[in-house]
Formats: sequence, C-alpha cells, structure tokens
Amino acid sequence: MKKLINNPTVVVEEMIEGYVKAYPKHVRQLEENARALVTAKETCEGKVGVLIGGGSGHEPAFMGYIGSGMADGVAVGNIFASPPPDPILEATKVIDKGEGVIYIYGNYAGDVMNFGMAAELADLESGIRVGSVLVTDDVASAPKEEKEKRRGIAGEFFVTKAAGAAADKGYNLDDVVRVAQKANDYMRTMGVGLTPCSLPQTGKPSFELEENEMEIGLGHHGEPGIEKGELQPADQVVDRLVHDILADMPIEKGEKVAVLVNGLGSTTRMELYIMFRRVEQILSEKGIEIHRSYVGDYSTSLEMGGASVTILKLDEELAEFVDHAADCPMYVQK
Repeated sequence: MKKLINNPTVVVEEMIEGYVKAYPKHVRQLEENARALVTAKETCEGKVGVLIGGGSGHEPAFMGYIGSGMADGVAVGNIFASPPPDPILEATKVIDKGEGVIYIYGNYAGDVMNFGMAAELADLESGIRVGSVLVTDDVASAPKEEKEKRRGIAGEFFVTKAAGAAADKGYNLDDVVRVAQKANDYMRTMGVGLTPCSLPQTGKPSFELEENEMEIGLGHHGEPGIEKGELQPADQVVDRLVHDILADMPIEKGEKVAVLVNGLGSTTRMELYIMFRRVEQILSEKGIEIHRSYVGDYSTSLEMGGASVTILKLDEELAEFVDHAADCPMYVQK
C-alpha cells in the first residue's frame, strides 16, 4: 500500500516537524520533549489547562485541536500507540496556570497507564492537580451494562470541545471535569469499516475484508467489530448505526443533539454527506432537533475506509459549550 513518506522509522517526527512549521501561530513544540506540543498563544493565569493525546495516525486528532476554546496541550505517541508519560508530564507543566490540568484520552490500556503515571508525577514533582476523563463512546466495544469498558473513538472531539469551552469560561478544575464527564455520558458512537489501513513500518493491511464486505463496529485500530456482512447501501448502514446508538441512549422527541459524521481517512466527503442526509432524516422523523452538525475527517485511522456517527445529547449547558468559539489549525468555529 503506497505512502508518501521517507524513512518509516521517523514518520511521526517528520509529521510533527511539518505540523509545527505549518501552524506556528497556533502550536509550538517543547524543547524538553519533542513529542509534547502546546498552544503558541499565552493562556491566562487561573485557567484550567486542557491536555489531550494518543497515538499518531488519527490526524487531525489529536494535534489539530490545540487552540483557543479547545486543548492547550497534546502528547503525541507512536502510530496507534499511547504517548509515554514523559511528554504528557512536560506538556502538563507548561499549560498549568495554577488551577490544575484535565487529561482527556481514550479508554485504552496504554493510555490509562501512561496518563495515570503522568498525573501522579505531576502531583509529586510539581504539585499540579490533575483531573482525568476517559472517553468511552464506542457502543460496539462493550455492552451497556459494562460501559466503563468501552473504547474511546471520534466522540473525543465533543468531550474536548466541552472541556475546552468550560476552561475558557473560567470554570474550576472540578467543574471542567464534571462537564467533560457529562459530555462523555451523553454521547454515543457507532462506526463501520470498509477497507483497512496499513502501518508505514509494515505496509501490510491492518485487517482483512472481502471486496464486497463491511464490518459494523470495527475499532479505530482495526479491532474486531460485532458483525461482518455484505456491503449495503448508505441508508441501510446509517439506519443500523443510528438504531444502535438510540437503543443504547434513548433521546426523546423535542430534545436537541449535536451530530458528528466522521470519516476514517479515505472516505470521501460525498459519502459522508450522503450518510449525514440519512442521519438527519431519521432524527427529524423522531422529532429530535440537530442543534449543530459536523461532517468530515475529525478522527481518522490513517487511510482506513469507513465512517462513524456520533450523537451528543444536549442540555442547556452542553449546548452552550458546543456553540463556544474555537480556533485550532484543523477546526474553527465562530
């Protein structure tokens, strides 16, 4: 599988170098650790720091969401691998403005371990208070009664959006954590995989599907889904995804939601808009209002084919935070 790279062993370093050079008004790289990136805009004293991160290969997540109204820092891991504690800790020290830092990351063993270690070190070495929220939006990865075991996927965008807005408005650490946790609790995601990606180091497909096959619930790293079957028309696929979301998180007539239709890397905008069209039809028929919509590549898996649908149920507080202005290299909202 073809890629425009140089040496496969330094793709992450070269990507970060290019990213920092492309967006110097938004992001800077720390001298203390090349895998730690922070906002280039000075944040005010007393603001809670928002730190996100995870493995590379999901761009624009996570680097793309450093900026006003979103994240203050990002720790970058190897492809599909958690960042080690060191860059997490270095970014934490820089973005702490005296009110502590919130960590937001997906529910994966490596992330849980390394962000947890960094939080302990931040407290021990610098007296920095850290709160953490694990994103668990992937309906397919565990049953409802075991929600704490679910993976975090595209919905991390909404959790970061809510936390970033709350921090921007001057909320204290406990309240920023509360808002981020609420966003996670009020959100569900379901995805479908069509074609695999390949890691630069191997050049081999991350999983196998027949030419006419799709897989419901496939993970962002190629983790097995819940059902393989013959490729179906877009409307039928969306019907299944939205059905599973609403079965897991009922939404009443008259309630408001934010919707994200996310591409996994190689899915065209044409396909994503066709999918959103059907999401809107389903929700409209149920009397559910789409307050804000997002369509595009927000959290990818290299060049994987497929997409996911995320629905965030809104109350007045979350609607306010979803509407809050943001200015990041890969995401701007006025």
